[in-house]
Amino acid sequence: MLHRKDLNTIKLVAMTKLLMVCMANICRSPMACSVAQKLAADTNLSHQLKFESAGTHAYHLGEKPDRRAEIALSSRGYELVRTRSRRVSAKDFEDFDLILAMDANNLADLRRLCPHFHLAKLRLLLDFAEGLNVNEIPDPYYGNAEGFERVLDLCEAGARG
Repeated sequence: MLHRKDLNTIKLVAMTKLLMVCMANICRSPMACSVAQKLAADTNLSHQLKFESAGTHAYHLGEKPDRRAEIALSSRGYELVRTRSRRVSAKDFEDFDLILAMDANNLADLRRLCPHFHLAKLRLLLDFAEGLNVNEIPDPYYGNAEGFERVLDLCEAGARG
């Protein structure tokens, strides 16, 4: 039996699980996940927040994140999450508290896959960013290093929010 004095030593912390989602899960969503993990650690929230990433299509299933994403993250002091590309699963809609898409197309794909009773979990990452005139994080895959830097800027803005 617990006594009142015992309650002071018990810390119950709810873990909030967030899933970052892009198309292939090799650029934007792993970058957003890496940024969010570091910001959570920097603000002592790591014990309350868990981040993962997935793709709506995962064309690169099982592959590591794009090397250009790793270079962009490293240049700003982020460590790339150690993950392999995977596709969003039906279980993700149950397991995660918030599922954050990088753009409207991926959000639409998530809405088609998601059971109606979990639709409230779906949002755009940039819904949480302040002071931006954009609401989508563009896919940098077919571009150059500048595109990855822009994605990183936007991921930082969304994760801060």
